[in-house]
Amino acid sequence: MAKPLLVGAVAYTPNAVPIWEGIRDYFTGAPVEMDFVLFSNYGRQVDALIAGTIDIAWNTNLAWVRTVLQTDGGCRALAMRDVDRTFQTVFVTRAGSGFADLTDLRGRTLALGSRDSAQAAILPVHYLRAAGLSDDDVTIVRIDSDLGKHGDTGRSELDAIRLLLDEEADAVALGINTWEAIGKDELMPDALTEFWRSPEYSHCNFTALDALPQSVSEPWVDHLLAMSWQDPEQRRVMELEGLREAWVLPDLAGYTSLFEAVRDQGISARW
Repeated sequence: MAKPLLVGAVAYTPNAVPIWEGIRDYFTGAPVEMDFVLFSNYGRQVDALIAGTIDIAWNTNLAWVRTVLQTDGGCRALAMRDVDRTFQTVFVTRAGSGFADLTDLRGRTLALGSRDSAQAAILPVHYLRAAGLSDDDVTIVRIDSDLGKHGDTGRSELDAIRLLLDEEADAVALGINTWEAIGKDELMPDALTEFWRSPEYSHCNFTALDALPQSVSEPWVDHLLAMSWQDPEQRRVMELEGLREAWVLPDLAGYTSLFEAVRDQGISARW
């Protein structure tokens, strides 16, 4: 049997170990098997992919953009979760604040998550500028409490919410997953309200360099896409990784806004 593919992922939560052990076990006996290695941050992971230390990287959308830029497009997205094709950013304020649109942020204070979070920092600034708001129109407070993990932990977003609740900010930008988790868990019932939601965009994907033969990557992707929500053990792993039903092929058009934001904001292609 051919050597297993080595997949890299970032250990942003203790669940990373059971998730990737479960995915590795699912690939046991597959046409192309896999093993995994965990990194402490996405910068190291992208470096390892480009250096050939790993074959595939489970990248955030910013890590994907940086891989594309560093390789001059010599890479490809293989697959993503179903939720990664419909990601959104939500702007939230305190209930009763009367905000109805992004332009209501003029002269106000907006709390953002860590500066390497696409959903809670980079894209929110992009949306503000698209609404005609310059850096002088809105006071931005940034909370860099989980740098290197591209906002995956959600910690900086929760810290930003605390500023909002303490009335040190007038609004906050959150990833849809954080916003839905707050609503689902009823952590702060009736305290916060959404006043603007972004268009859908793409988030994470499995990234490989063009040097990885398609004769290897395609059977691996085929087996990944065959993971079944109806199988209890497979579903357990999929739920841990945040899927709602299935692994899917990537939607590359969903990265357009982030490429534009990275370019316009002068964000580095590395780290």
